[in-house]
Amino acid sequence: MGRWQGPVLAAVELGGTQVACLVGTGPGDIRAEVRIPTTTPAETLGQVGDWLAGAARRWGPLGAVGICCFGPVDLDPASRTWGHVTTTPKAGWEGTDVAGALGRRLGVPVGFDTDVNGAALGEHRWGAARGLRTFAYLTIGTGIGGGAVVEGHLVHGLVHPEMGHLPMPHDRQRDPFPGCCPFHGDCLEGLASGTALQARWGARGEALHDRPEVWDLEADHLAAGVMAITLVIAPERVILGGGVMQTPGLLDRVRQQLDRRMAGYRPHPRLATGMEDFLVSPGLGSRSGVLGGLILARQAWRSRRPGA
Repeated sequence: MGRWQGPVLAAVELGGTQVACLVGTGPGDIRAEVRIPTTTPAETLGQVGDWLAGAARRWGPLGAVGICCFGPVDLDPASRTWGHVTTTPKAGWEGTDVAGALGRRLGVPVGFDTDVNGAALGEHRWGAARGLRTFAYLTIGTGIGGGAVVEGHLVHGLVHPEMGHLPMPHDRQRDPFPGCCPFHGDCLEGLASGTALQARWGARGEALHDRPEVWDLEADHLAAGVMAITLVIAPERVILGGGVMQTPGLLDRVRQQLDRRMAGYRPHPRLATGMEDFLVSPGLGSRSGVLGGLILARQAWRSRRPGA
């Protein structure tokens, strides 16, 4: 993807806690950006649409909008519910037509994918996965989700990957917490998301920084998830993003626990020489997803796909 020659674009990263929006063409050309709290669908999408419409009046007509949305979502272009949120545990959002609502409001083509797939696209183009063919991106926040690029292509199947719902080994003597996923209890998200941290310890992660037992357990659960993903798709790198991963020292703890869990199994020299180059933070920081939205917008503009 060379220098962008098209119009100004819009990107939206819709997360469980907040929505990031920007107008521009890439990380070196961001005309405006804002973060909006995620509340009800009507209020949230209304505010996002208002802001983007105002940005279009200031910066000129938008060519397309790329939307990266928390899931599960319908990504089947032939489906009548393409662009909708599906069986999400987030109250009030199941069945919400995200892509259609914003596409109709703005009157532009729409690119749509999951928030983590968007982050993977952003990191592949401009961040910590540049030059790689196969990698995974995990976000550890209110929930846990993952996107994967394999041989240069995003992984899509019957639906999109749901790495946060991987079943986890669970030592209930060490960790009697039953898990908080409403579907699977003690899956990766149910044990290691920000929601799980608060449910298990009675406080948000930022209030628990001085308690090493919290982060040793958190790192062990995350390492179990990373190990499963590593053994399935054989990534060249795994990127860990999201608000929980901003906890000082957590990334190093996960590296140590992953090394322990691999138990001497080193099928490639990259895993044998230490985890610092294998398990990394996002190169784009908190902008991975919304910048990935610009890539989706570029693709939508090129294909001139109308909003649903």
